[in-house]
Amino acid sequence: MQPNTIAAQLLETIWLAAQGKEDALTRVTFKGDGELPSVFAVTDLAAAAMGAAGLALSSLLDAIEAAPGSETTGSDFETHVKPTNTTSSIKPVTVDRRLASFWFDDSLRPIGWRPPSAKDFVIGDYQTNDGWIRLHTNAAHHRAAALRALQLTAPKERADIAQAVANWSADALEARVLAEGGCAATMRSWQDWQAHPNGQAVLSEPLLHWQTGEPMAKPGWAFNRSRPLQGLKVLDMTRVLAGPSATRMLAGLGAEVLRVDPPWWDEPTLAPEMTLGKRCTRLDLRNTSERERWITLLGEADILVHGYRSDALSSLGLDAEQRQKIRPGLVDISLDAYGFTGPWKHRRGFDSLVQMSMGIAHAGQQLAGSSKPKPLPVQALDHATGYILATAALRGLETRLRTGAGSIARASLARTGALLMKTLSHPEKSNQALASETESDQALTIEDTHWGAARRLHWPVDVSGINMQWDQPAGPLGSTEATWLR
Repeated sequence: MQPNTIAAQLLETIWLAAQGKEDALTRVTFKGDGELPSVFAVTDLAAAAMGAAGLALSSLLDAIEAAPGSETTGSDFETHVKPTNTTSSIKPVTVDRRLASFWFDDSLRPIGWRPPSAKDFVIGDYQTNDGWIRLHTNAAHHRAAALRALQLTAPKERADIAQAVANWSADALEARVLAEGGCAATMRSWQDWQAHPNGQAVLSEPLLHWQTGEPMAKPGWAFNRSRPLQGLKVLDMTRVLAGPSATRMLAGLGAEVLRVDPPWWDEPTLAPEMTLGKRCTRLDLRNTSERERWITLLGEADILVHGYRSDALSSLGLDAEQRQKIRPGLVDISLDAYGFTGPWKHRRGFDSLVQMSMGIAHAGQQLAGSSKPKPLPVQALDHATGYILATAALRGLETRLRTGAGSIARASLARTGALLMKTLSHPEKSNQALASETESDQALTIEDTHWGAARRLHWPVDVSGINMQWDQPAGPLGSTEATWLR
């Protein structure tokens, strides 16, 4: 690994936040030139975040293979791993920076069809009477909330929205949309964010916040070298991009992933991309019987990944402490948009909104000399946070193997954004464009998705020859029963 690259610096920050040992970093090699067009080092963040997840996998493999008897049984590891102070057997990790950049956009290449679109003319950035605001309206109820805030019943075109927004101050409209149950964000500068109470709270938080969970009696599992997570169950309570990116990776390593959505939620645009390797069901946790069904599922899960606001599960009597009691040894991974300690800790948020709130879109506008907000070329906060979550999940499994204890880890889009902010106009950025995608970048395997045949890009991270393989093609939300297969 080149010692002075931005990717290496970001990797070190992520890995140490995941409680990894510093000397393991020498096992990671980045390859490939070029970067995504941005004043931020987005490609380096992509490579570092995916590289950290790969390093966590290699560390887990090392721990498993060092276990007594694992060298003879191969696929029958069912015991505690003894603590070790060496990383000499950690498997090498190679990250393709170019492919990582592509996966931060999308990985699916449909054959003869196009994914459905959920966008409408309401979503986007608008000028207010004192700045800019972004309205997030991909979900129908978020769109309705924005229109209620603007007192619009049936706008016919984007100009109707723009005219209504122009009468508001950005902060006043942001507050009104949020009060209606919608999602919006005023564009702030990085300087304003650092002075903002929530910005200050986020910047004081760790990249990953850890707590030790309850121990379990038998922390091992039957180990299959080619499918390292086979036999493990992952309960996926995430939406859109960050959490689903994490659970998609876990599925590719052999875990059984069951995604649970409420009856009213849909992601028609993203489902072909993000449901790869997963079975998808629906439960309404506000319904007593369906909540009990979810508790039963949790009682058998090895990993829980959820993106609910920090008060949502607690209000149902299912906070992190209670979840550990339901499932001792649980690796409990969660994410939030705006952090867990500030005044916005319960606020709804998405990648594009966080970019507006914390100064990323403003910095892009200023340095590009643009007349409007300039966000990142991809939803990098979502994807990077997703692979940080995957890193935490794999590190949690290793901790459980070594000690028997579960883990509770939290991350946020805004804290990941603060990490990216350090790369703003970094002098080491190459500004060389990525080479265009070719057919050789795609795997030969045809994926028979619910919507049609497709191919996926090659996985960007090689870990000692582990072959990423998804047993379940992408399918629609709510298409299976709320049960485990195994």
